[in-house]
Amino acid sequence: MKLNRIKLVLVEKEISQTQLAKELGKSFSTINAYCSNRKQPSLDLLNKIAEYLSVNIKDLIVDNK
Repeated sequence: MKLNRIKLVLVEKEISQTQLAKELGKSFSTINAYCSNRKQPSLDLLNKIAEYLSVNIKDLIVDNK
């Protein structure tokens, strides 16, 4: 099962989910669903998140086997 680390990276970078939502043109509830691992972003969106947070896309993914 693939999980993401978006919430952890946001906390590390001191960026709010609201800020990320605004930057990506997404709703807060969509970003919150990603942060809670209720939904997973597309690879394209995950790449945009990584760019905005200045991290490698691999830093946003956890392979939880």
